[in-house]
Amino acid sequence: MLGQQRLGAAAGRGLPADDVASLATALLKSAIERLEEVIDQETAALQRRTSVDLNDFNDRKSHGLVELTRAMRFFEATPPEPYLVTALTTLRSKLEINRAMLATHLEAVREVSTVIADAMQNADSDGTYAPVLKGGARTS
Repeated sequence: MLGQQRLGAAAGRGLPADDVASLATALLKSAIERLEEVIDQETAALQRRTSVDLNDFNDRKSHGLVELTRAMRFFEATPPEPYLVTALTTLRSKLEINRAMLATHLEAVREVSTVIADAMQNADSDGTYAPVLKGGARTS
């Protein structure tokens, strides 16, 4: 946010366009690096199958996305430097890997919760209302 204020102030003071462009480039580079670091940390934690505070990572990724979006606004008229385009492409790849890891994690959580729910239901049931198959046998 402070960088955004500096950039806005620099543009408002009539600083040379090259200076404003340099500051915008630095802000974008910084935003990409910070967001990439958060994505790498979350992906690594998911790969290690350690306890992960998904709320914290979600908050940090959301903040990073806001920073990235704000930094990108200065490149609406002109594209960023090629190395920044490459960095954005790398970030996109890392986000896809992160998305796949999160999807795997969520599917595992669903499976575990289904097993637990089924076990709880079976433990609570005495079989009285279990469906009856042909021949009078009950299913459980």
